[in-house]
Amino acid sequence: MIEDVRVDPEIFELRPDFAVLAMTAYGLRNGPTDDRSRAWLEEASSHAVRQEKIDPWREAYRAFGAKPQRTRPSVDALTRRLPLPEINLVVDAYNSVSVKHVLPIGGEDLRHYRGAAHLMRAAGDEPSEEALGTPDAGEVIWRDDAGVTCRRWNWRQVVRTRITEETTDALFLLERLEPLSLEELKEAGEELADLLIRITPDIRVETRLIVSGR
Repeated sequence: MIEDVRVDPEIFELRPDFAVLAMTAYGLRNGPTDDRSRAWLEEASSHAVRQEKIDPWREAYRAFGAKPQRTRPSVDALTRRLPLPEINLVVDAYNSVSVKHVLPIGGEDLRHYRGAAHLMRAAGDEPSEEALGTPDAGEVIWRDDAGVTCRRWNWRQVVRTRITEETTDALFLLERLEPLSLEELKEAGEELADLLIRITPDIRVETRLIVSGR
């Protein structure tokens, strides 16, 4: 599945500095927040928020017509919720890495995914859950074969593909804009993989970096 993740050229035209590290984890044994993941959240919440990493996402939102004060990039919204909320082991893991490195991370339940993840600019008629509404033409969305999985790049995910305590196979999308370096993006991926392995030592993890021109 990971080799089929797509980013349309129009995304790189909008932001040539965009990169995404796609990661799949198979065989997870998720569960409720425990002392381990609570410690990850507390440690991440202690880091100073680096605003210079959030501002480029606000600029990217404005570039496709969104208002980042109303529909905030996910990492912007998350850093405004400190201390981080407890969700479940896997979500706690990627939320802690997201805040520590100040980069958006999406988590998807592959059992409820249809086909491959695709980042594109919307035509405006893509199927979406009623609560999120139909995307605007030109809006950046993640989608699968069934429809929208996340609106406004990384603003809000549909319920269908959310990671729950029953999730066993997952896709994670770690998204980067400068000044966050590709080296730090890879480091964040390694940290997330390490936390997932602590949750389930025998999982199988695969990663793929997608950047402009590759």
